[in-house]
Amino acid sequence: MRLQSSDTNPEAEKVLISLIRSKSIPERLSRLISLSSLTIRLSKRGIARANPGKSKQELDLLFVKHHYGETLFNKLKQFLLNSPYAEK
Repeated sequence: MRLQSSDTNPEAEKVLISLIRSKSIPERLSRLISLSSLTIRLSKRGIARANPGKSKQELDLLFVKHHYGETLFNKLKQFLLNSPYAEK
């Protein structure tokens, strides 16, 4: 088996992989969703800390910009400016 992480002890990685494989699909999916949710929350918190004073919508737009790119950010910003969802 090829190692997945260069900074993890190979034996520890084998144990971790076997533990993951022993879980059911719903358990693995639940863990995936939980880790993804945590990653998003931590990213949003970091963006908020780096941009004090910004509104929630401005912070959400910065999240889109950082994670999905300038093109989607610009399209979403334009959409929001021309929609009833825009902050007043």
